[in-house]
Amino acid sequence: MEGLKVSDANLVVYVHPSKSTKVPQAVLRELSSLLFKFSESFNGVVLAYDFQIQDRIAKILPGFNPYFGVRLKAKLLLFAPKPNMLLEGKVVKLTQTSIHVVVLGFSSAIISDEDIRDEFNYRIKHGDEQFASRSHNRHVIKVGAVIRFLVKSFDEEILHISGSLVPANTGSIRWLARHLEDFSLTDRSPRKRGESEGELVIQEQAYSLNNDNQIKKSKRHRISEES
Repeated sequence: MEGLKVSDANLVVYVHPSKSTKVPQAVLRELSSLLFKFSESFNGVVLAYDFQIQDRIAKILPGFNPYFGVRLKAKLLLFAPKPNMLLEGKVVKLTQTSIHVVVLGFSSAIISDEDIRDEFNYRIKHGDEQFASRSHNRHVIKVGAVIRFLVKSFDEEILHISGSLVPANTGSIRWLARHLEDFSLTDRSPRKRGESEGELVIQEQAYSLNNDNQIKKSKRHRISEES
């Protein structure tokens, strides 16, 4: 899946004097506060980290509470989706006009009716809502399915993605894995749903970085594998 990257960073973490005997724990606490939030400094959502303390000597800041700065060399796993990237997520809700997806267990995405290609037809079968392909009977998108979609935009503040199923290489991961060779990966111009014929539109995994400082995440932030 696109949108994931590893970034190296040199950081300084300021620690309260009362934590001077437990510096590694204090550093972990500070770095954990960055998780699952968009960081402008790193231009992405921090998913995991690995770090090494660079120096045993820390610089003490002047003031009533003389915090001291601990220099770190960190490796960060970032989620940074950009327009036209391909992401994968689990379908959690379907309506006649939209598909709702969760990516990596924490970021929500929506694919509106206008961004679902004309090939897919909404229907209710055995009480289940689904989008089924008119061209391929076994290509079905329903709640619980993992799909690949194209990023249109990403709201960094609320971590919300607007997606598209217009390209031919998007849809159910299970179906694509078996039939993707039949399509060109560069073909991103099928018709959207409802467009007239002839009109074309151009267009829960838990990550860890192994070292001595293992990261513990709460159950609320655990990510199931989707890719």
